[in-house]
Amino acid sequence: MLYTQKALDHYYNPRNVGEIESADASAQEGEPGCGDTIRVWIRVREERLEQVTFKAFGCPAVIACCSMMTEMATGLTLNEARSLNDDMVVLALDGLPEEKLHCSVFAASVLHAAIDNYEKSKSPAVQEYEI
Repeated sequence: MLYTQKALDHYYNPRNVGEIESADASAQEGEPGCGDTIRVWIRVREERLEQVTFKAFGCPAVIACCSMMTEMATGLTLNEARSLNDDMVVLALDGLPEEKLHCSVFAASVLHAAIDNYEKSKSPAVQEYEI
């Protein structure tokens, strides 16, 4: 199984690792079958991702994908970040071994979940009234 130089760099030197204190939102996803778990934190300013960080328990592909995703997402508007997908992350890493492509599916989806959680937290609560 051969990883690209860029994927190995993001695995051995992951970027943006750790929790954001007072994050605006976070999300966690995982695959119980293979044991991969990812948590992402975001800080939003003026509808842009000012900071994106992660912690991951998983194989080199999971860690590399999360690291690359944080670099790609930081600075994007929320709408631009929603268009970020797994194929874009893998392409930015110059590819992954075929048998590890399934590991890439969490990086973008957990980012999207964090954005969803942020937007839910900003929505006014729906109130029910008795008629």
